[in-house]
Amino acid sequence: MDFEVWDNDKPELNITPLVDIMLVLLAILMVTTPTITYKENIQLPHGSKNARASKTQFLEVRMDLAGKIYVNERTYSLANFADSFQLWAKQLDKSMAVHVRADKRLTYDKIIYLLKSLREAGFYKVSLVTSA
Repeated sequence: MDFEVWDNDKPELNITPLVDIMLVLLAILMVTTPTITYKENIQLPHGSKNARASKTQFLEVRMDLAGKIYVNERTYSLANFADSFQLWAKQLDKSMAVHVRADKRLTYDKIIYLLKSLREAGFYKVSLVTSA
């Protein structure tokens, strides 16, 4: 009778040590992977020393905390910026880059309105300028 009870026990596989080892290996891999660097032998071309790159023309748009928008020497209020800027921008080259500088305390919707107005005027090379 004792033998029948002993025969009915089914052995279970204990996978806890296997999981522990895999987690340790994973942690080691995660720590060492960012330190692996690859070195590529790249030879860069030499540029001419006497030719200078041409200064690309850009449009600077600034917005202060009060909502005043300055485009080069022109000043606009937030309420009439979209219409006034579109009329003035018809004479400008649309492939010109636009640099936007805005006060960091402005709300998100004012900046989005400014960017949307620039896009509607036909400018697609718009960059937000930050301090270094």
